Amino acid sequence: MSYNTYLLLLAQHNVGSIDTMYVCIKVQASNDMTPAIDILIEQKVVFQLHRYSHDTQAGAYGEEAAKKLGIAYEKVYKTLVIAGSQGQMAVAIVPVSHKLSMKKMAKALAWKKVALADKEQVSRSSGYVIGGVSPLGQKKSLRTIIDKSSVAFPTIFISAGKRGLEIELSSQDLAFLTKAKFADISGD
Repeated sequence: MSYNTYLLLLAQHNVGSIDTMYVCIKVQASNDMTPAIDILIEQKVVFQLHRYSHDTQAGAYGEEAAKKLGIAYEKVYKTLVIAGSQGQMAVAIVPVSHKLSMKKMAKALAWKKVALADKEQVSRSSGYVIGGVSPLGQKKSLRTIIDKSSVAFPTIFISAGKRGLEIELSSQDLAFLTKAKFADISGD
């Protein structure tokens, strides 16, 4: 795949009374390409990229993205890699405005107990760095649960696989691509 300017034409989307809708997506500059973006292009999913200048001193990456892009915190979702007590791993996708409920996540997975995976496990299984973990294009395909609050919005924002770059897409498309299920997994 060429990492120069890339133009993708998606056609024949049937929406209501509209027979055909043409959507163009333009991805510029090779440094914006990530495995997550490659998957979206391969699968011909409609998405939009949003860039912002990442502050290396920021600790709450999702909140930084929401603030710098001027987006409600409830629409920006963080990707968390979870470890089970039996060594299994999964992905939780929750709004940055909420914490992950470990109890609800364990229930959604039908596991006894879960905890956040350590940084090395996250990097090994996802191929991404902390603060830039995308649920798309991970090295290992893991069971994925998306907080059900995401269906209230036409689109949500997730990491594009690097700090300072967010993908906007529908939660339904995200669920399809990650083979995820929706569940109530957020706490306060």
